[in-house]
Order: sequence, then structure tokens, then C-alpha cells
Amino acid sequence: MNVFYRYAPFIQDYIYRSGWQALRGVQNAAGEAIFGTKDNVLLTASTASGKTEAAFFPILTLLDEDPSDSVGALYIAPLKALINDQFGRLDELCEEAGISVTRWHGDVPQTQKRKLLRKPSGILQITPESLESLMINKHMEIPSLFGDLRFIVIDEIHSLLRGDRGMQTFCLIERLCRLAGCDPRRIGLSATIGNPEAAGRVLAAGSGRATSIPEFDGGKEVWRLSMEHFFNTSPQADEGKQDVPETPFPEPPTDTAPKAADPGTGYIFEHTRGKKCLIFTNSREECEAVCQSLRQYCETNHEPDRFLIHHGNLSASYRESAEEEMKDDESLMSVCATATLELGIDIGRLERAFQIDAPFTVSGFLQRMGRTGRRGNPSEMWFVMREDHPEARAMLPDMLPWYLIQGIALVQLYIEERFVEPPRTERLPYSLLYHQTMSTLASCGEMTPAELASRVLTLSCFYRISQEDYRLLLRHLLEIDHISRTETGGLILGLAGERIVNNYKFYAVFQENIEYSVRSGPEELGTIVKPPPVGDKIAIAGRVWLVDEVDHKKREVYCTLVKGNIPAYFGDVAGDIHTHILERMYGVLREQKNYPYLMRHAVCRLQDARDIFQKSGMEDHPLVHLGGNMWALFPWLGSYAFLALERFLKIRCRDRLGLKGLNPSRPYYMQFTMKVSEEEFYRITAEEAVKEFDPLELVYPKEVPVFEKYDEYVPPELVRKGFALGVLDIEGMKQRVLGWQTGDGT
Repeated sequence: MNVFYRYAPFIQDYIYRSGWQALRGVQNAAGEAIFGTKDNVLLTASTASGKTEAAFFPILTLLDEDPSDSVGALYIAPLKALINDQFGRLDELCEEAGISVTRWHGDVPQTQKRKLLRKPSGILQITPESLESLMINKHMEIPSLFGDLRFIVIDEIHSLLRGDRGMQTFCLIERLCRLAGCDPRRIGLSATIGNPEAAGRVLAAGSGRATSIPEFDGGKEVWRLSMEHFFNTSPQADEGKQDVPETPFPEPPTDTAPKAADPGTGYIFEHTRGKKCLIFTNSREECEAVCQSLRQYCETNHEPDRFLIHHGNLSASYRESAEEEMKDDESLMSVCATATLELGIDIGRLERAFQIDAPFTVSGFLQRMGRTGRRGNPSEMWFVMREDHPEARAMLPDMLPWYLIQGIALVQLYIEERFVEPPRTERLPYSLLYHQTMSTLASCGEMTPAELASRVLTLSCFYRISQEDYRLLLRHLLEIDHISRTETGGLILGLAGERIVNNYKFYAVFQENIEYSVRSGPEELGTIVKPPPVGDKIAIAGRVWLVDEVDHKKREVYCTLVKGNIPAYFGDVAGDIHTHILERMYGVLREQKNYPYLMRHAVCRLQDARDIFQKSGMEDHPLVHLGGNMWALFPWLGSYAFLALERFLKIRCRDRLGLKGLNPSRPYYMQFTMKVSEEEFYRITAEEAVKEFDPLELVYPKEVPVFEKYDEYVPPELVRKGFALGVLDIEGMKQRVLGWQTGDGT
């Protein structure tokens, strides 16, 4: 099939006007799959490869040839910013053909939404949370809105494959299709899919269709990559060392490089000058701290401020200002950001990305790297790994540069194996079960228990949940008045349940803190949690502010701009790290391989770490004696297997080992005292691991391990079960423990 000539004339004209010489591999492959089959399609291709056009050119062609009687294509994206970015591109593309494009999220005026409701057509762009709101509040409109829906496009699908938000999205898709009586094809788009076959199964669940995963030559990936290490105070790792391998400095420093109290931030300040860059951090707190420091360097060096900030707690005006600045090819501003700029917003001719410390996932690294390298240039990322000097009497674990080792492992896993984290599909999502039960009752009204179960429990992501568990949930919800029984025996929302559902925060299934709006005069700066008392200072929007007034009733903070440098707090939590990353970290320490992207300080710090690794015996001994009764255990396990091991040692092995004071630094190591020898430790833990035991034994007595947003409304026995059987990686933990006994463990 010649895909170009199969496109509608207005698509061909668009391609000519854009000056394209030929279709890219992903566009040919997508055209053949969408035009030539009735399957769902999963498109995996590098960032800026043209995936959006690859999907929409054939979709719009088919809608142009046979117009839909309702919304024809539903585009679901995880971020409002991504929708806003794609809206401009799609609207321009569709204008000539008269195909409407409508955005639907919290920042969109009601007039645009009402216009679509009056005359449903074209493309609707929406976030999962806005789709949830639509299903609840416009329930009666769903059949007319989507009765002839042909396609559902899920952008950045990788971000929806490992948590409740993704499962919520697929629940909503199934519910929408049942209610509207439509049978759309699903098109998934991502640059970072670790296991395409598994992702294809998730994409197809409940659709009754197979998933096509087109293969094509995406061309050679070219990266410019560097990784440098800094101690936060002098001396640096290379000081006084001889015979350090020559490393190519990516760019010579200028004479104006600041003599920095924080060398890592000074390095970033110097190498963003005269360029447009993104500076990624792993938390909103770190983002604020880095932006404050960089702005202070500008002030000290008598330079104009050239740094902006972008994260989820900032007001829409601050975020959109940063996004618009990024799209300006002439701009030389740099933006400090979190994952909010990780996904596929087109930010133009970005020269390089910086990553402070190691991200949690290979996927995150690739997405952040992919922000650069558009418009014919190679992707470019500079890692900046920071660390305090170990104290003079520091224990062995504190002497290792964990972020540096993790960063190398992430890069090597992708280079060597093309490894990216696979979907998480074996969970018991009771929190989401509560949420979808309440959402279904809110949208549909009174139902019998059997009708409710047939609507909710049959959704694909609940395949592991039994009818008995669902009965237990419903009985509990009746007891706490989240649902009520009518005189005829039907179920409706209870008074307590209505208060939950009628709050706009119900639409999201990810955890949220109680937030206070921060204002300076008429300007909204963003939101914070736990506001300090009047007279204290807060950090937000990359600056420091003095708190003038706190209105706890309205949850508003009024403040004035001041100078200074203080930490921010937004209630961030760490992400989960896959076991394969920890295993590769062990490999980084064990091998003597040189990595061409390491700069001078990083080379020296890694060699120090490898020397410590060898001399301590860590290569052959996951359990290392620290002196006296003190030991350190290096299990090289990911977050959920590490958590299982921690509980296994405390609950199943403590008495036999004489274990006390177990102190975990997740997921790298744990320290404790014990009364047995190393050999006895391996023997005892192996004996306990081979025994058959109920996973619920790894939950402490009376513990209710609330892990997801709505766990607090779920019966305690189901929360415990969901944690033990759906969160803890007990099998991964057991394999590692048994490997220590046989000598096969990492």
C-alpha cells in the first residue's frame, strides 16, 4: 500500500505545505496497520518521530471519507499541557477539512464544552480525570456524544501502565463503550514501551480486538550524553589523583564560571548560559531549591534572570508561561522542571537537558532525554550527580555514590538490552474498585447489587477480584454510609459517599495532599501543603516569600516576595525502582568497564566506589559485617521486593536471627544488629523462604497499610490483602534469599 496516496487530499496538501520530503517509517507502518486491519494499534517510536501524525493522518482520512454521527475520535492524554500542545497542531491540520477539535479539561471555557454537547463531532481531547467527570456529570449525554465513536487514541500510554491512573483510564474506556454502544479501535502511542506484547494486551483488554504492533526501521539513535559527579563541598573526587583517564569535557568552561558554594549547581549555571535548556529534578522540592540557587547565581554575577520553573503545584499561568517560552526558538531561557515536562510537549529547538541525580526509571530517563534532539539534532543530556562527603566515621553503605551508580545502570540497561520497565498487571486494585463503584452509582443512579457487580466487577482490570471480595466491599460501604439501600433493595450513594463524590478531587485516583492556594496580591503562585505560621517563609515559583496571612478556612496563604534561600515542601513521595535496575547497579560496581559518557570527577568517584566494593567483599557477600553485631545487607532488589524482604526479616526471621534495629535505606541496603553468623543468616533465611506461608503474614498485626488514595474507605481485610498479594513482590524476594544459600544470588 502506498500510504501517502491513501491519505485524504487535505492531508496530502498539509504534508506538501510542511515541506516533508517523505513519510517516516512510523507513518508508513501506522498507515498500513490502521488502513489495512480492524485491530487496535500500538505505535512505539522515539520521541519526535511523528507518532501523533502517524496515528491521526489515517484516522482523519477515514473520518473524512465516512463522517461520524458523533465524536469520531477520542484523544486521551495524561497532562493538560500535552492536550494544549497537540490542540494547536490538530486544529491546523483539521481546519481545511472542517473537522472540529475540542479540548475538555479544567482550564477550558464552558462555552466550548457546551458547543460540543449541542453538536457532537470531530475529535475530543481529554484527560482521564475530565473523562471521569464527564461520565458522572454528563451521563445522559454519553450515547449522543460517543454513539458513533471510531477511535480512541491514548498518548504517552507508558505513563498509564504501572498504576491506578492507567487502570482507571481503561475502566472508563470500557464503561464509555458499553454505555454509548460503540466499538472503537484503540491506538496507543509511546516512545518508551518496555514489553510491547504485554502493553498490547493491556491496550486491548475488554475490546474484543487483537493489537497490531507495527515494526519498522526507526533509524539510528544518536545521543550526546555526559555524566558528572560533584561533592557538595571541596575536595572533588579527582583531586590529588594521578593517572586519571582523559575524558572529553563536553564544553570548556569560561572564565566567568562562578566559584560556587554548590559546585553542581554552578556547573549547570555555566553550561546553560546562552542556551535553551531543561533542568530535570526528581521532586518539586528539589526543583524549587535548584531554581532558587540558579537565580541567586544570576544576581551574584549581575546577569538578567534566565531561569523559569514548571511543576504540578504551580498556577496555570506560571506553567503556561514556561511552556510558551520553551516553544520560542529564539529564547535562551532555561526551565527547572519535574515530570510535568517529561511527556511529549513539543518544546521546539531545545539544546540540552540536564538531569540532577538519577531518575527512578529507564522510562523516565528516555522521556527526559527525548525532550531534546528535535528537528534533526541528536538528543543531548547532561547528568549531574551530587553527594555530600561521607563523614569520617561513616559506615560502608554511606560511602557509596548511589545516585551515580543508579544513573549508570539506567543508561547501560537501555544501551545493552533496550530494557524499559514492563506494565504492572498483577495488582489487586481495591482502591480503584471503590472509586469505580462510587463513580458508577453516581452516574447511573439506583442499581441492584447484581446490576452494580455486572457493571463494575466485569471491567477487565478487576479480573483478579472475586465476587466474595466485592460483597465484602459493598457491605462495608453500607456500614460507613458511602452507599445506602433503598426500600426496594436497590443501592444508591449514601450521604457520606455523596460528600466524597461531589468534590472535584474525586475524579483523580492519584494521591493528593490537602493544599493551600498561595497568593501575592492578585497573583496566584500555586499551591503548597502544610503552610507555616505567619512570619515564616515559604518557597514556591523559584522564589522565597514571607507569609503575611494564613486563612485555614479558605485554605489560602497570602505572602510577599523577599530574598533568601529555603527548602520547599509539597508532600512528594519517591517512585518505585525495578529490580533489574538494582541488579545492573551491582554489575556496575563489579565490572571494570569504562563508560565513555563519564566525566573526570565521575570516573574517579566510580573507581573509589569499585575499590570499596572489592575490599569490603560485597561482590560475593550480600551481607557485610560492619563490626560488633552490626551488619549491612545489600539485596539488589527493586522497591516492592525490598519491602517484602524487610518485612520477611522482621516478621518471619527476627527471633531466629536475634535481629534488632533494622534500618532500611530503600531500596539500596538495610542495616541491623543480629546474634548469628553470616552463614547462619543465609541458612535461616533460606529455611524460612522455602516454607509455605500466607503472604498476609508479612502484614503486621492490626496494620492497615493504606497505599492508594481510596484505601481508607476499603475494608481493612481487603487493604491488607491488596498490599500483601498485589504490592509486595514476595516471589522476587524468595528467589533472592534462596539464591544466597546456593551461591546463585546477586
